[in-house]
Amino acid sequence: MADQPILVVDDEPAIADVLSLYLTRAGFAVRTASSGTEAWEVIRSWRPAAVVLDVGLPGMDGVEVCRRMRAAGDWTPVLFCTARDDEVDRILGLEMGADDYITKPFSPREVVARVKVALRHAQGRREATDALQMGAVTIDRAARRVAVNGDLIDMTATEFDLLAFLLEHPARVFSRDQLLEHVWGYSSAVGTRTVDVHIAQLRAKLGEASPLRTVRGVGYSAESEPGS
Repeated sequence: MADQPILVVDDEPAIADVLSLYLTRAGFAVRTASSGTEAWEVIRSWRPAAVVLDVGLPGMDGVEVCRRMRAAGDWTPVLFCTARDDEVDRILGLEMGADDYITKPFSPREVVARVKVALRHAQGRREATDALQMGAVTIDRAARRVAVNGDLIDMTATEFDLLAFLLEHPARVFSRDQLLEHVWGYSSAVGTRTVDVHIAQLRAKLGEASPLRTVRGVGYSAESEPGS
């Protein structure tokens, strides 16, 4: 886990500094943010492995940051930190997709331990889904290989990432903007037309086995029945 990037978001500098210190000592690469808006920008550009996220942030609060992440298909582990110990807050946070919930005051060592647990769980989920299959199309994410009926198909790095992302979320429709955000990165300056071009290239390479479906006026999805 050494050198994995961790984002600490808290509007209290003393708390952010202490957590940053302990996480750095544990071997993580740490960045901090003091508002929800700043955190959102860092998440989009830096791609942390986990986020320690204060709920009570100025402007955009932590729950909204987490909600936006999950809506964009970003399942990076999120550990909520809050001074409130209300059951409703905790349930809301977990329903928004948080992986853990820590009430202030807390021990920095406990936060480090919980971050490590969240990362191990995330790694386990990734390893469990290294092999993806939809119809005749199979993906080996570890080897970054795509095959149709056992025959390997040449893919560019972006084509592979786009196909893998859609197969990871079967039957879920993503807009072009969402695909740009997750596959190309939020800081990417490319336009939505780029998504259409890459979908067309994937369909050409996968042929009749392509599981990619166009949802007119919305975006794209991957489904077990080949789409148009």
